[in-house]
Amino acid sequence: MSTPVTELPTKKKHTPYVPQTMEMKEFTLRALLIGLVLTAVLGSANAYLGLRAGMTIAATYPAAVIGMALLRLMKGSLLEENIARTIGTIGESVAAGAVFTIPAFVMAGLWEGGLTPDKYWKSAALMIIGGVLGVLFVTLLRRVMVEDPELPYPESVAAAEIHKAGQQGAKAAKILFANMGFGAFVLLLGQLNVFSPSNTFHIRIAELGRKLLLRTSTNPNVTTTVTGGATLFSAPDISPAYLGVGYIIGPRLGSLNFAGGVLAWGLLVPLLTFIAGPYIQAAQPGKPLEWDLLAGAIYYSIVRPIAVGGMLVGASYTLFKMRKQLAVGIGRAVSDLKKSAAAHEATNRTERDLSAKFVFAGVAITFVAMFLLYRFFISGAGNLEGSKIISAALVAAGVMVIVGFFFAAVSGNLVGMIGSSNNPVSGLTLCTLVIAALLMVALGVSGTGGVAAVLGVAAVVCVSSAVAGELLQDLKVGHILGGTPAKMEIGDLIGIVVAGLVLFLPLSLLDRVYHFGSPELSAPQAGLMAMLSKGIVGGDMAWPLVIVGIFLGLAMIMIEVKSVMLFSIGMYLPLGTTFAIFVGGIIRWVTDQLRDQRNLNDAQKARVENAGILTASGLIAGEALCGIAVAAVLARKLAKDPHAKAQLYQFASGNHLITAVIALAILVAVMIWVPLANAGRPEDPAPPTAIM
Repeated sequence: MSTPVTELPTKKKHTPYVPQTMEMKEFTLRALLIGLVLTAVLGSANAYLGLRAGMTIAATYPAAVIGMALLRLMKGSLLEENIARTIGTIGESVAAGAVFTIPAFVMAGLWEGGLTPDKYWKSAALMIIGGVLGVLFVTLLRRVMVEDPELPYPESVAAAEIHKAGQQGAKAAKILFANMGFGAFVLLLGQLNVFSPSNTFHIRIAELGRKLLLRTSTNPNVTTTVTGGATLFSAPDISPAYLGVGYIIGPRLGSLNFAGGVLAWGLLVPLLTFIAGPYIQAAQPGKPLEWDLLAGAIYYSIVRPIAVGGMLVGASYTLFKMRKQLAVGIGRAVSDLKKSAAAHEATNRTERDLSAKFVFAGVAITFVAMFLLYRFFISGAGNLEGSKIISAALVAAGVMVIVGFFFAAVSGNLVGMIGSSNNPVSGLTLCTLVIAALLMVALGVSGTGGVAAVLGVAAVVCVSSAVAGELLQDLKVGHILGGTPAKMEIGDLIGIVVAGLVLFLPLSLLDRVYHFGSPELSAPQAGLMAMLSKGIVGGDMAWPLVIVGIFLGLAMIMIEVKSVMLFSIGMYLPLGTTFAIFVGGIIRWVTDQLRDQRNLNDAQKARVENAGILTASGLIAGEALCGIAVAAVLARKLAKDPHAKAQLYQFASGNHLITAVIALAILVAVMIWVPLANAGRPEDPAPPTAIM
C-alpha cells in the first residue's frame, strides 16, 4: 500500500481585478485634472478642519465617490477612477502634515505678522519637499510592503470594493454633494448672523451663594479669606463640520474629547479662579480685571500648558503601545531596501515603479534643497560662526532624510495594519522634533534660528510620513484593482506640487481673519510643536505646568483612558468645539439605535452606515469650503479697514439663541434622517462598508 504524498501549500499568486495584459485607459488628462481639483479641494477642507477641530478625516472615501461619479458621466474606465482617487486623496495628507507644523512658525513668534505673502515660498517648499520625500521613500518599499500578507490594509480593501461596486457611485455622490451644499448653507447663515454659531454663558462662582469664604485654619478665631471666581460655559457650536467629525469618530471618542473640555472649564478654571482669583485681582494696579477676562487668562496661561503636557504623554504613549509594530517597521525598512532592487526590474505593468535611479537622484536633490533652506533658517540664530551654521544645517538635513525614511516606512506599516485614519502622524513628528531640538542644543544652536530649523525638520518629516501612509494605502488599492504603480506615483508627485502651491492660500486666509491659537482657530498640534521647540531650543517653556500635564497624562494611562491624546486635545480646544463633536457622536449613537430597532438586514445596515459617513463628510467639506470663501471675503474687508469686525453682516441686535437652537435641531434631524432613509430594500445587494 503506497503512502499518500502531502504537498506543501504554496503561496497563492495575486490576480488583479484588471489583468495586467488588458489594455485600459488609465493616466488620462481628465483623470489627472479631476484628481488635482479634488486634491486642492479636499486638502483645503482638511486644513480648515485640522486648524479648527484639531483633527482631519481620511479623504479616500469622498475622493473615490466623487471621482467615480464624474468619470462615469464621461464613460471613464475603472483605472482612470483609481488614478483620480489616488491624486485626489494626497492633498489631505499634505494638509494634515502642514496644519501640525506650518502654523507653529507663527505661534512660536518666528514669522511675525502671520502667513504673509513673503512666507509663501518657505511654506510651499516645506510642504512640497516633505511630500516628494514621502513618495520617493514609499517607491523604494512599495512592492514588498504592498504584497506583505501580514498587512491587511482595511481601508484599502474597502476602497477597492467601492470601486468595484461602481454602480453605487451616482447615489453616493448625490448624498455627498447635497450635504456639502447644506453644510455650506448653514455656515453662511451663521456668518450672516441669522443665528449665533457660538453661545457662551458667564458663570460667576461668587454669585452662586451668599458668601464664599475660605477658612485658613480650623480655629474659628482665625480670619477667613474672601474668595470668588468665575468660569465660562459654552453651548455646542452650531457647526456642521464639528457635528460631522463627532459622527465619524463615534460616541466613545466624542465623549472622551468632550471630557477634556469639561475638566478644563468645569474643574480647573473655576477652581483656580476660586482660590487664586482674589489675590490676582488685588495685585492688579488700577482697575481690577473682570472675572470673565480673568477666567480666560487662567485658561490660556495655565490650563493650556497643562493640556500640552497631556498631549506630550498621549503622543508618546501611542508610540509606546505600537512599539512592536514600530520595531517591525524599522526592521522591514532596512530589509526591504535591500530587496527593492528586484522590484524595479519588473516588466509587468502592475509591478512597475519609478526607476531607482530617479528615486535616489530625487532624494539627493531634496537633501541639497533642505540644506540650503535650513542654512537660511539657522543664520538667524545670532552670532554663529559660518562653520557652525553649515554643520547645523547638515545635521538638520541629515536628520530629515534618515528619520524621514524610517518614519515613512513605519507610517506605511501602521496604515497597512490600522488604516490611515488612525495613523499617529503627530506622534512621529513629535519624536522627530525632540531629536532635532536636542541635536541643535548639542551643537550650540539656540535662539530663533535653532527653533526655525527644528520646526523645519518637523514639518518635512510630518508631511512625508502622512503622504507615505496615504500613498501606500492607495497603492494597495491599485494593487487590488490592477493599476500601474509608476503612474500612480507620478500622479501623486504632481498632486503634491499642486497641493503645496495651493494650501498656503487657505492657511494664510484663516490666519489673517481668525489668527492661529485663537478660539476660532485653535491649531492644538501646532501649539504643541511651537511650545516644545521654543522650550527645548529657546529655553522658553512653562515647565512646571507642562510637568503637571505630564503627570495628568500618566494618571489617565493608569486608569486606562482609551486615548490620552484625544482627551488632552479636548482640554486645549474651546468647550463649544468639543461639545459640538460630542453631540455629533451622540447623533451617531441615536442613528445606530434607530437602525437596530428597525430589524434591518446586514446589507441595509451597511447602506445606513455608508450614507451616514457620506452625510458627515459632506457637512464637513461644505462648511470647510464655505468657511474658506468667507475668510477670503473678510480678508478683503480687513485689508480696507484693519479695525473692521470680522463678520459678513450685522443684523439688528437681538437674541439669536432661539434661532441657534432651531438650526441645531435641523442639523440633528438631517444627520439622523438621511442615513435611515437610504437603507434601501432588503433584497438589494450589500454595498462595501465605508471605513473612515
